[in-house]
Order: sequence, then C-alpha cells, then structure tokens
Amino acid sequence: MNARSADLAAEYRALGWWREQTFLDDLRAQARERPHKLAIAGRRVTESRTDTLDYAELAALTDRFAAALLGLGVRRGDVVAVQLPNRWEMVPLIFACMAVGAVICPISPVCPEPELRHRLELTSAPVFIAVETEIGARLRAELSTLEHVLSVDDASFHSSFVAVEREVSLDGLAVGADDPFLVLFTSGTTGPAKGVLHSPNTVHAAVRGYVDAYCLDDTWVAAVSTPLIHYSGFAQGVLAGVLLGGTVTFQDVRRNEVLLDLVERYGATLLYGPPATVADVVEAQRHDKRATPTLQHVVIGSAPVLGDLVDDVRDHLGARTYSLWGMSEMGPVTMTRPSAAADRAAHSNGVSIDAMQLRIDLSAVDGESGVGRLRVRGAALALGYYGRPEVFAEQLDADGWFDTGDLARHDGQGGIRIIGRARDAILRDGRVAPMTELEAVIGSHPSAVEAALVGLDSVICAVVVPRGAGPSLDEVRAHLLDAGQDPRFLPDRLELLPALPKTLTGKVRKAELRARYAGAA
Repeated sequence: MNARSADLAAEYRALGWWREQTFLDDLRAQARERPHKLAIAGRRVTESRTDTLDYAELAALTDRFAAALLGLGVRRGDVVAVQLPNRWEMVPLIFACMAVGAVICPISPVCPEPELRHRLELTSAPVFIAVETEIGARLRAELSTLEHVLSVDDASFHSSFVAVEREVSLDGLAVGADDPFLVLFTSGTTGPAKGVLHSPNTVHAAVRGYVDAYCLDDTWVAAVSTPLIHYSGFAQGVLAGVLLGGTVTFQDVRRNEVLLDLVERYGATLLYGPPATVADVVEAQRHDKRATPTLQHVVIGSAPVLGDLVDDVRDHLGARTYSLWGMSEMGPVTMTRPSAAADRAAHSNGVSIDAMQLRIDLSAVDGESGVGRLRVRGAALALGYYGRPEVFAEQLDADGWFDTGDLARHDGQGGIRIIGRARDAILRDGRVAPMTELEAVIGSHPSAVEAALVGLDSVICAVVVPRGAGPSLDEVRAHLLDAGQDPRFLPDRLELLPALPKTLTGKVRKAELRARYAGAA
C-alpha cells in the first residue's frame, strides 16, 4: 500500500465508511442479539413453499458450510464459484466463504457454457456449486484447476453441507476487512466479462450509504426482485439485511406478479427492482389487491423512472419511489432521498452517498448542454479486476477518478441524471440524445414492451419489442412528443424485434443491434 492509499484508508476508517469488522462479524452479532429473528425467506415459486432461516440457524449453517468447504480443500484466497438462482443455500455460502477466507464468485444460472468457462478459467476456481452440473462436469474435464462440481439438489450436498455438524476450528481463517472476498462479473458488452474484485470494506462503504440514505434499521424487511448473484441482490439485499439485523425476502423464479405475496406475508418495508418489475407489481395490485401498509420505499435501479410509475406506486402501493444509479465496480452511488420532492425520482438519479465523489467531465462530450463523461472515486470503489489489474488501471486517472463509461448531466439540485453509455451516444446538431429517457418513454407505449435506440450514421433507429402488433413509427414519435421530448431526437426509423439481445446482467447489446440494422434498408 502506497502512502496515498494508506492516507485514504485512514480517512475512510475515521469517517466510518471502512471498519475493522466484516459482514461475517455482523452475522455473529445478530445471532447473539436476535437469534430467533427471521433473517431470510426464500420462496420456491414452482414448489409453492418458502424456506426460512432465523439468525441463529443462518450462523449455524454458515459454520457447517465452512467446514464442508474446508473438507473440499478450499483454502484462503481460493475462489468458490456459485451458480444458483435465488435460493436459501446462496446465503450461508456467502458467509461460509468469508469464514474460511475464500473469495465467492456468483454466476448467473443462465450463463452460457463459453462464458462459464471464461469465469472458471480466469478465477482458477477449485469448487463450482450449482443446481444443474452437466456443463460443470464437462468443464471439470477441461480445466485442471476445477476439482469439485457439486449440485445443491444432490443428497451428497445435503449430507456434507447441511446435515453434518463437524468439530472444525475456523480460528484465524476469516477474511479481513480489506481482503478480497467477492468477484462480480460485468456484462461483457465490449469483450470478455471482467471480474470486479471487492473487499468487505469497499462493499460496506456502499451498503452503509444505501441504508443511511433511507434511514433503515432493524425493522427493515426487503423484498428483493433482483438476482442474489448481482450486486443489488447480494449486497443491497443479503449483506444490508445482516448489517441491520433486518429481514430479506426473495423468490427463485422471476414472477414479478407474485412479489406482492412476499410484501404482504412478511410486511416488507422496501421493494427493490428495475422499472419493468415494479410496473408488473403495480399491475398485479390493480387486478388482485393485497394489503401493503408496511411498504414505504420502492427503489428502482438500472433504468430511468417515468412520472406515471411514480404516481402508480403512490396510488396503488401507498409507497414512495426512489431512483438509484450504480455499477458493479462501486455498488449504489447515487439515489434520490426522502428529503427531496416526492416526484424527484422521475427527474433525477439522485445525489451521491457520502463515501463517493462524482465529477462530470463536460469537455469530453457536449459541454454546452451540460452532458459529459461521469467519473467517480471514493471508499466504495472496487479493488480492481480479477486477474486483469491493468484493465482496471486504464479506467483511473492520476487522482483516482474512475471513468464509468456513462454520460450524465447535473440535475440542478446537486444530483445527476444518467444519459446513457458513452460508446452508444447519439449526436444530433451537436447535442447528445438522452438515450435512457427516450428508451424508457418508447418502452412505455401501450403497444411496446421495451425499446432500445441506436445510431446508424445520421439515422436514429428505435428497436422495439412489440406488445401485440406493436406501434408504428408515427405513433412512437407522437408518444415521445406527448412526453415532452426534444423533437430533434425523434427516431427516423423503427424496427420490431421479438426480444432485445442482452448480456447476463440485462444490458442491451447495442453493438449487435447496430450490426444487424446497419446494412438493412
């Protein structure tokens, strides 16, 4: 650690963003102080059952899972790759890896074989835990570092990890607050996916800012709609819950219309998800009203929030809507706050948490209209990219500012509004089109499911997933004008597609769309 890094670490600790404890310490404390409080509730939708663990049970299973990992030969610094849907087993695996000093690498359950091979090969993971293990078994024969492939549905996993209590000492093994403990893979839209490496402290800085922004405490009950293998589910869900001593609920299958079951049954106070998920929840409430008096916060990430959705959440769920922006490299960075106007989420991605600083480089793109590249630095920034430190270093300047690759503008109230990815920027008359807002508005058309915009030379092309027959180009343009969008950015062309090509993290592969339609008439 150089002198500058040491000074920053001391500053971060003095401000409470970093600490000496870890989330494993939090779990141990919660098990002592509130052993029988519900920690997690994992709904198995197709099996019509819910698996629950209180804090005492979660701590006990963490020790059993840790002993089982040691029995497999997992040692400090080893990577344990976990490819699971939102199931209870994911949670003790997170803490068991911390307990033995291992690094957990969550992987999407729908990860294609070539991308799974890339993740396992890059991390040299000796252990791979999944539901289905056919692909893992094939990769085990190819990768010399992969020694164990386990299915959580096999009886052998239950007997080794769940049912057997071993006398194993874990003293001195646990990860330290500044040690690597998590690898989260990025979307990989421009090349091989990068493994973002975090320490407990880099995650704590973001999670602390998140829970403090909404004044959350141990009465917090979260309904998490996003995967536990993503930062939002992993950190803003599981780790935030254990930090607070709250309760986290989730379901193993994406069935947005039944999320209200979790809200009603467990008295959820916060619902997290992207706009489409929240819209589905509102629609379900319209048709089958549930009791949601406990719900206070509906936090929306990954895309802009439209005013109609803010109104619908208030009218049908009785809750306040908030907008959040973040990345795997630093977690949630900006969010609208309870102190702002009730409709602020429809106009802003919010202000930064205390642990992070923002800068918009106006000279980089369109300074006249206030649009520039967004750069960030602070206590929540990741340690680097696993096995590719030089790629991470390329994103940093001499003063530690990280280039997010996003375009943003100031919102006029101390916060920002994300415009879109810089590499996908569409310019007209020297101005940058507000891509994310335009796409959100087009996607809200009654005849559309979702939309993406791509620039084809001087042509703006809207690619729409239709609802029914889909909208016409004239209807799309009229819909944008009705929403108050700038006429200069109206699309010149419309293409309908059954589904948008996306990465494992849900980002649209716009390069693929540009290649698809560049030569088409």
